[in-house]
Amino acid sequence: MKLNINQFVVLESIALSDVTLSQQDIVNQVNLSPETVNEVMKELVESGFVKDGAITDEGLNVMDGFKVKRAVFVAAGFGSRLVPITLNTPKPLIRVNGVRIIDRLIDACYEAGIEEIYIVRGYLGEQFDQLLYKYPDIKFLDNGLYNEANNISSALIAKDLLSNSYVFEADLLISNPEIIKKYHYSSDFLAIKKEHSDDWCFKVKNGIIKEEMVGGEGDDIWQMVGISYWNAADGRKLSKDIEEVYYSPGGKEHYWEQVPLVYKKENYSVGICECFDEDIVEIDTFDELKVIDKAYDV
Repeated sequence: MKLNINQFVVLESIALSDVTLSQQDIVNQVNLSPETVNEVMKELVESGFVKDGAITDEGLNVMDGFKVKRAVFVAAGFGSRLVPITLNTPKPLIRVNGVRIIDRLIDACYEAGIEEIYIVRGYLGEQFDQLLYKYPDIKFLDNGLYNEANNISSALIAKDLLSNSYVFEADLLISNPEIIKKYHYSSDFLAIKKEHSDDWCFKVKNGIIKEEMVGGEGDDIWQMVGISYWNAADGRKLSKDIEEVYYSPGGKEHYWEQVPLVYKKENYSVGICECFDEDIVEIDTFDELKVIDKAYDV
């Protein structure tokens, strides 16, 4: 049986709970009416996925098809806007309030049960070896093209790892690890609802990204967060499409997410996973870093 979105969110809430939830508990957790939750619970019981309020082995098996299998971190760039600190340290390894930026992201993955982790490194790549003391199981992919191509070169190296996978920009400062999910229903980008944005953002209709752009305003604008999830089918398509776009005229200058959102958008239907300003932030400049961590304001 293929779950619809309502069945998925209800079964997900049951699967992630350490205790048996009442239907009112589920209503409080998901964005569905009591009537809808009641009807969905009947469907899940009839399908054998829930019994006595708990998920069954059959339910766990069906949810396994929505489980995130791995995470790929794009971490090869120079981080020029954070000079001078990036002259000697890759941006993801900068410590903010005593903790490396990338550590918080990796820890969030482990908390969500995602243990297969790849880091695409380039600039000062050998410095990432220090992560092995804390995370001995992570794997590195070396991008020797980082200095002559945009981040699509990192995606090219990781192109066969993108099914059932998160893709992270490795320089995001996360404060709410719960935005990293164990299960995903479909491919999506984390994004923040905005009335106005001067940053990279999406125009969204009926929950689906219709356009990527820099700056926008209106009821359909969502500011892009550099974290996305790709299901099995889309991951397989990305493997082919990234390579095709990369080797097209001017392809090396593209950002990797432009493959599914711009140059091959007809092949994808990418949704939005909502988060909020207080959940995560990208530190773009050294001045912004000094505001967040006073130790740099000297």
